[in-house]
Amino acid sequence: MSEAPGAGRVAVVGAVSWNTIVLLDRLPDPAPHMQFAEADWQTVGGTSAGKALALAGLGRAVSLRARVGDDAAGHRIRDALGRAGLPLEGLRAADVSERHLNLMTGAGERVSLYLSSPEAVDEPDGPAAGESVLSDAAAIVLDLSAEGLAAIEVSRATGAPIWVDLHDYDGSSAFHRPFLEAADTVFCSADRLDDPEDFLRGCIAAGAVLAVCTLGAEGAIAVDRDGVLHRVAAVPVDVVDTNGAGDAFFAGVLDATLSGLTLDAALAAGAATAAIVLRTRHLHPVLDDVLR
Repeated sequence: MSEAPGAGRVAVVGAVSWNTIVLLDRLPDPAPHMQFAEADWQTVGGTSAGKALALAGLGRAVSLRARVGDDAAGHRIRDALGRAGLPLEGLRAADVSERHLNLMTGAGERVSLYLSSPEAVDEPDGPAAGESVLSDAAAIVLDLSAEGLAAIEVSRATGAPIWVDLHDYDGSSAFHRPFLEAADTVFCSADRLDDPEDFLRGCIAAGAVLAVCTLGAEGAIAVDRDGVLHRVAAVPVDVVDTNGAGDAFFAGVLDATLSGLTLDAALAAGAATAAIVLRTRHLHPVLDDVLR
């Protein structure tokens, strides 16, 4: 018996991290100098954590597959995600946990410094342990990461629709190409694309059923499988922090699509979900109390 709309679980595969955020009045100039921070804090990061938290916040069942080390950062990640209500079974062993130092401005400009990045380690129960996360999922999200790359073939074999977020793809990066080729639905940002609409139409011509590009404060555009262009405006909000807003938009569109909403309604749901996240300094408001 098929699941009712809205009942399907989403499997998210990619990266989680422990982040130090430093808020500046401007990004540093490329020269030795002194600069005062306006604020700083530590929090859970990673595009996959952002999507999983936003999906769970919408009431969607979710599984998260990522690599986390047995170190201080890893313990903080597990504790925060667990207390936020996410299942931890898909968090697999790594030599170290991913850590970032994000230099931010109030306008959302960001420089991300990777302080550590995990590699896979041998596990007693073998690689099949992570595949249970993908089984019977209504949709699979493959985020840009070594973990996401490794999961492409097994994800295809499940037959579930694959959603991919290319972030600031420039249209030619070799690392992004396998993700793009595997995607049924493609998301990206306009940051490095000369012609976002043309890129989206190219995705549809190559076989995607939906292609979406976020435009920051200008909202987003999407091209459906029939080549029709759709637009959605951003929801006005007093922005606290922009980290995770794109992931929340993605999650809102995905959740609404699985619930059977039209594309225009799904895009509106994505904009509303992003606005929720823009009001918090964390990836999702649920972390406000968890990381207080």
